[in-house]
Amino acid sequence: MVALVTGGAGFIGSHIAEELLKRGKRVLVIDDLSTGKRENIKHLEGEGKFSFMHDTILNEPLMEKLIDGCDIIYHLAAAVGVEYIIGNPVKSIEINVLGTEIVLRLAEKNRKKVIITSSSEVYGKNEKKFFKETDGGVLGTTLAHRWSYSCGKALGEFLALAYWREKRLPVIIVRLFNTLGPRQTGKYGMVVPRFIEQALSGEPITIYGDGNQTRSFAYVSDVADGMVNLANHPGAVGEIFNLGGDEEITISDLARKIKKLTRSNSEIVYLPYEKVYGEGFEDMRHRIPDTTKVRNLISYMPKVGLDDALKKTIEYHRKKKEENSRDLSLKKGG
Repeated sequence: MVALVTGGAGFIGSHIAEELLKRGKRVLVIDDLSTGKRENIKHLEGEGKFSFMHDTILNEPLMEKLIDGCDIIYHLAAAVGVEYIIGNPVKSIEINVLGTEIVLRLAEKNRKKVIITSSSEVYGKNEKKFFKETDGGVLGTTLAHRWSYSCGKALGEFLALAYWREKRLPVIIVRLFNTLGPRQTGKYGMVVPRFIEQALSGEPITIYGDGNQTRSFAYVSDVADGMVNLANHPGAVGEIFNLGGDEEITISDLARKIKKLTRSNSEIVYLPYEKVYGEGFEDMRHRIPDTTKVRNLISYMPKVGLDDALKKTIEYHRKKKEENSRDLSLKKGG
């Protein structure tokens, strides 16, 4: 079987590619490297069953060839991170909306199964704490571009389900909640790597807002395993699944935990949302998945708890920091 992974040089995409190779699949990755990195898949490029295409999913003639030559599509290509989305509004919408439309339309033409990666962001400002797949979203004003990501992901879900209902294209929608692990960067606003990088550098650990907002986090290997198992289960077709961790934690407690695990002397400081993102920014107070549905279907159960996940992620960032320091020393020496 040949699997096409769009956005496969990104944080989660690269782990999906890795998991598929472990299961003996041939893997083709396409990524424009706008937020993904070539180094995320460098260790896979020696594999005979792996190939990489540096291009955009908006290149429709190329995508048609790639989809024609694969058996299944894991669609992860997307603009990610609040900071990136706010800073790149046009590109974010084009990739998240037009890119998904291209993938679905070409998949239907070639009758290929598609795993659509959606997000907990579709629940918007809904004030519930634990979210089921049937819960609705509450969106903010279109004047706040932050909600374009939520809207784009919801539109992708609508379109995917329309292809399933009208054309019987086999689609599976996975709503990811907060994921953490090696290869994730804090560059685009992701909270865990940002906190870790700040702690390891001795910089202030900056919490946006009051820190009382709660989240849950899933380790990336658990997420990749869950997505591939869903893709292989016939009962998942035409359905939506929450996928994430089940340990609730406030952002303030997360910062304190990371400070302790890194043995950092960094100060924890609080910044108003307006100072970081500008006036009118809105956030979700809680974002915890109800994973009953995915547990019942594929017995999904995270194997890596939050503390272990943080330790593994901290170790990755510590090594990256040491490597970067060595590289810088060599350059200066040269």
